[in-house]
Amino acid sequence: MSAAQNDAHLLIVDDDERIRKLIQQFLNRNGFWTTCARDADHARRLLDGLDFDLIVMDVMMPGDDGITFTRELRQTREIPILLLTAKGESSDRISGLEAGADDYLPKPFEPKELLLRINAILRRVPQSEDVIEAPKSLTLGDIRYDIERGEMWRGEELIRLTATEVALMKIFSASAGEPVSRSKLVEDLGRDRGQAQERAVDVQITRLRRKIEMDPKQPRYLQTVRGSGYMLAPD
Repeated sequence: MSAAQNDAHLLIVDDDERIRKLIQQFLNRNGFWTTCARDADHARRLLDGLDFDLIVMDVMMPGDDGITFTRELRQTREIPILLLTAKGESSDRISGLEAGADDYLPKPFEPKELLLRINAILRRVPQSEDVIEAPKSLTLGDIRYDIERGEMWRGEELIRLTATEVALMKIFSASAGEPVSRSKLVEDLGRDRGQAQERAVDVQITRLRRKIEMDPKQPRYLQTVRGSGYMLAPD
């Protein structure tokens, strides 16, 4: 599902009621429709009955933490996830990305930065009218990637992609056979420039390779081009 900013429905998951309410009030003032959950169990019940465009979720929660819940959601859903973490260690942020999160924001944060990151993620979700000027599909071994739909198939099996993975495939498909630098990927994904975001892109590439490659450690289709970045090399 995709939505414009002014009608996007966001799920806020945080066990701290004060923070939860502050985030909700801020996002409501900026045109979003919001629903709150106090923990992963509460969020599961809401997700069973409602559709959301993005989840803003704290990592440190009682019960299932945000990373565990993100990993669970990625088994069945592609909904974008922005993790909020009080931990400054890069390993915790990397763990969130590896679990399937689209982005992370360390606490404490400025509300405006939260808004910018949410809008950047929502822009990466393909819109129904968003058609790429490129071949309609690409073949990557036994995988077929439908560019117009942003869908990846292995035979009759639909391979689930996150919003960031769809955005990466869109970028690579538009430049198939040509290397794309890490800094360009960061820019096209709508993220702030810097080495930390480039490392985050490396994590997303590693995760995407697991879905594309027979041997992710020896990639055939999503190649590393030394000194130039990454390149999609379809059949």
